[in-house]
Amino acid sequence: MSKNKVVIVGSTNVDKFINVERFPKPGETLHIDQAQQEFGGGKGANQAIAAGRLEAETTFITKVGKEGNADFIIDDFKEASINTDYILTSENEETGQAFITVTDEGQNTILVYGGANMTLNAEDVNHGEQAIREADFVVAQLEIPIEAIEQAFKIAKAHGVTTILNPAPAIDLPDSLLSLTDIIIPNETEAERLSGISIKNEADMQQTGDYFFERGISTVLITLGEQGTYFATQHESHIVPAYQVKAIDTTAAGDTFIGAFVSRLERDLSNLEDAIRFANQASSLTVQRKGAQASIPTYKEVTAQYQ
Repeated sequence: MSKNKVVIVGSTNVDKFINVERFPKPGETLHIDQAQQEFGGGKGANQAIAAGRLEAETTFITKVGKEGNADFIIDDFKEASINTDYILTSENEETGQAFITVTDEGQNTILVYGGANMTLNAEDVNHGEQAIREADFVVAQLEIPIEAIEQAFKIAKAHGVTTILNPAPAIDLPDSLLSLTDIIIPNETEAERLSGISIKNEADMQQTGDYFFERGISTVLITLGEQGTYFATQHESHIVPAYQVKAIDTTAAGDTFIGAFVSRLERDLSNLEDAIRFANQASSLTVQRKGAQASIPTYKEVTAQYQ
């Protein structure tokens, strides 16, 4: 099987972690056992690392600051065999940063400073046009300007390349972007933000799928955490169950899912359910480890565990 060619257009952050027993209440001070730790992060970078480690031929289009904070992350990209030719540098903004608090139960809160990510524009994306034209899939998230995503998707659509949107973090989106999207992968919160439909059961999921179908999207995946993943096309829909494991840290689980999914998906989507199942397997390993990029498994690790 030849490797999928994947272009990720997205964010690069330096993740700054604090581990706590529980979240503090308003006005409360808690002591911690360990000072802040720094790791590579950003939804785009996480998804690129996941796709690369899971053996997709991956190109990453992103923007970092010139202060050097991202140097160690770029080394990680190269270690994951990611094409870094289209990593650009902002002259005015620092590399993006995320401040993450993780509890002993594995829950997290995340505050993000966009920095250089928010300067990525259509002209920057045009530098990667050849990579996009030659790709099987182009993937984007929402930690970069909509302008950049739309330009990437316009190039992709002009050349028959499948576009995949992970609408995270949750914000309102223009129909102009949704109409350029072939596959959308929100979680329950993001799906509700876009559709206005509160997901309580599978009928709500189907209604949400119909909402996206009406906007020109042909395939809908809704990630449901420990329940698994609901998918819907014009021909079928159901839930692919998750693998039941003890979660230590859910950071990057969704990003691992997307990188794994796109690494295995056939261009004609003929193995959609199998690709989802593989993505669930990869995510189940991620949540059993601490950190973002550090927790993302390799293809060998996933297959050793499940196949």
